[in-house]
Amino acid sequence: MIDKDKIYIFDTTLRDGAQRADISFSVNDKLQMIERFDDIGIDYIEVGFPASNPKEMELFEKLKGRKFEYSKIIAFGMTRYKDIKVENDNNIKQLIQSGADSVCIVGKSSSLHAEKVIETTLENNLSMIFDSIEYLKKYFPEVIFDAEHFFDGFKENPQYALETLKAALEAGADYLCLCDTNGGMLPSDVIEIIDKVNRGVKATLGVHFHNDSGCAVANTVIAVKKGIKMVHGTINGYGERCGNADLCQIIPNLEIKLKKNCLKEGSLKHLTNLSRFVSETANQIANPSQPFVGRNAFTHKGGMHVSGVSKLSKAFEHVDPETVGNTREILISELSGKKSIILKAKEFGINLEDDLKKVSEILNRIQNLEHKGYQFEAADGSFELLVKEVTGVKKKFFKLESFRVLNEKKEDGSMMSEATVKVLIDENRIIETAEGNGPVNALDRALRKAIESCYPALSKITLTDFKVRVLNEKKGTGAVVRVLIESSDGEKSWGTIGVSENIIEASWQALEDSIIFGLMHVEKNK
Repeated sequence: MIDKDKIYIFDTTLRDGAQRADISFSVNDKLQMIERFDDIGIDYIEVGFPASNPKEMELFEKLKGRKFEYSKIIAFGMTRYKDIKVENDNNIKQLIQSGADSVCIVGKSSSLHAEKVIETTLENNLSMIFDSIEYLKKYFPEVIFDAEHFFDGFKENPQYALETLKAALEAGADYLCLCDTNGGMLPSDVIEIIDKVNRGVKATLGVHFHNDSGCAVANTVIAVKKGIKMVHGTINGYGERCGNADLCQIIPNLEIKLKKNCLKEGSLKHLTNLSRFVSETANQIANPSQPFVGRNAFTHKGGMHVSGVSKLSKAFEHVDPETVGNTREILISELSGKKSIILKAKEFGINLEDDLKKVSEILNRIQNLEHKGYQFEAADGSFELLVKEVTGVKKKFFKLESFRVLNEKKEDGSMMSEATVKVLIDENRIIETAEGNGPVNALDRALRKAIESCYPALSKITLTDFKVRVLNEKKGTGAVVRVLIESSDGEKSWGTIGVSENIIEASWQALEDSIIFGLMHVEKNK
């Protein structure tokens, strides 16, 4: 029974999303994502094409007999082959044996594709659709028909495109899903065509948009406003070519702005976490500017914006970030105003509301440093240390006297670096030398050897990422470089920065800040 107040979400991340050029999911990856989709309340999970490869067959074997609390497992397949009876078609047999809760069957809705791509008659293509759905309805309570290339097919031959829908409906299809397989439709096309479909066919409709024109999300939302009940898409918009409609944008737009019921109650707040889980599982770098769930989606950098957000968040945010499980971030840069610095300082326990002199000093130092090439958006650790230095609460764990780095190329072609660090801790002068697979690694090891006996908490601090960017390439080897280091103590992560014409000096600046920040954090939480 279809709920008239609900929009049914059909996720195809595991099938269509996996067709992205640089994504490959293992069987275990898919099983983990299915559980997460079920937890958040995705109605239909299209897990794959059982006839396509052994990995898909293994997945369906593992899913056989499993019933999920919320989600239905969907097997994907094609209509029968043009010259084979439906009961003899191996693809149809595989669907029936898959153990899936329901099936989604794709058929041609374009006369061009029927005649020129699969090379059959228009009449036989209609029979292929009818026979396949009628046969599958004997084995499954629900059959979803994907009308492939429907929108393009409707523009070519509207009468025939509607005939394919009528054939599927007459055969017993529960949903007729209109597909923009090439991804070229504009919102105006979608409105016009869906209006004509609604007049020509009385059925429960769905949509499946690709993003080749950058309109997949907008097209999906407009389709819902035109009465569509089922939307297909993928988490993070993964998919072939330019991707599919992004469910991480569609779902919050429908729930928050159109007041539609999509996920199970209370689950929208887990959407950001799901997005990041899927990107990690897919081994993809998450898009920081992705609407709703990206790390920058509610990040404010300009001073005027920060001031406004601090007074009334909705003045500069279209939704509350917590609604989708995201967080508001205040970035510090040369564009920051005094309010940005006050708010950011408050995050780490320093109240500057009544000390505008220090706020001005911090702001001036930031602007001067960014003029030299520093950038504090990804260097929260260095910014915090700067504030604590100006306010007199930064702790000096050690003082650098000097360091030296030697690089050696060996006869076998390998490279080795050796670093010597001389530091002062209180009145003690300590000299340590260490080898590493590069100059920064050697410096890190030498510094740790020098101070670890005084600060055993150092063992918890690890460097997790190291990035170098050349700021003025035209100067060649004399260019200024920016080094960003990310570190973690297992609980908290932080970024630090160094800038210099000498890459070793820039690396030391970022490394020193990383160690000092980490020790201060560990000490604070003792």
